[in-house]
Amino acid sequence: MHTRRQALMFTGALGTLAASGRAFAQARYPERPVKVIVGLPAGGSADMIARELSQKLGAALGQPFVVDNRAGASGQIGMPAVARAAPDGYTLTVSPASFLTTNKSVFKTLPYDPEADFAPISRLVNQPMVLIVKDKAKYPTVAAFLAAARAEPGKLTYASSGDGSPQHLGALMFETRTGAKMLHVPYKGGAPAINDTLAGSVDGMFAVMPEALPHVQAGKLFALGVLSPQRSPVLPNVPTMAESGIPDLNLSAWVGILAPARTPKPIIDQLNAAVRAALDADLKAKLATNGIEVAPSSPEELQRIIAADIKLHAQLVKAAGLVPQ
Repeated sequence: MHTRRQALMFTGALGTLAASGRAFAQARYPERPVKVIVGLPAGGSADMIARELSQKLGAALGQPFVVDNRAGASGQIGMPAVARAAPDGYTLTVSPASFLTTNKSVFKTLPYDPEADFAPISRLVNQPMVLIVKDKAKYPTVAAFLAAARAEPGKLTYASSGDGSPQHLGALMFETRTGAKMLHVPYKGGAPAINDTLAGSVDGMFAVMPEALPHVQAGKLFALGVLSPQRSPVLPNVPTMAESGIPDLNLSAWVGILAPARTPKPIIDQLNAAVRAALDADLKAKLATNGIEVAPSSPEELQRIIAADIKLHAQLVKAAGLVPQ
């Protein structure tokens, strides 16, 4: 009896010690470098945000946060790598909304489940979108761009960073709201899409603001209209789509940070707090010059945003008559 009691006490002590050890390990997180996978090439807005954030998180938490670009296939290379990673907080992703929302509607199958395979940490930013062109003489206004699209359905071309990307969704919304038909030219990221727009290889692009803004300000590309309820503070002379005669054409390309599913909640909460602190006044001001709005959230709020956007984007894709690939 005495021996059994001792054994039970010993077992209980081991359990308490193990729990304490786990708590201690989590309390010391991170103890080694953290990989931040971005499923897009370097140079785009999501990559830029990931690098700014990683620098601040590394400084605050005492370990490097290293950006790892795994571009291609509209996120279907980078996102599965995160989904399959150990849920220990040492592999994260900074992801555009489309990889978690629109992809579910534009692809028949995905090598990851946007809702089940990830543990949301926080939304990071909202990014307004803007219709840009190279040839201002040919397309001086949104109305002129729309007239050209209607005149020869399927001939006017637009670039995007891939199937299901914010740029693609912006164009689908434009087609749905106006009845116009255009030709989609997908790329492996925002930077190469912008480059071909600069080269005049495509007629236009529904671009994420930070990708387009430097070229618009330099006079190399021309902004016709913003896809937001109000004009952008960084492009105050560019009308909204509603002012251009197309109501209800509003789209913001948010970016979030997530971990693999089953990552311990204490780590998620620690990262959420660190992200909120990193999105400070200095970074807010820096991002604002690129037309980006800082918009942190709780993990639970980001989960709700993903679920709601999956439904909304499915409706838009269906209304546009897009057949899943």
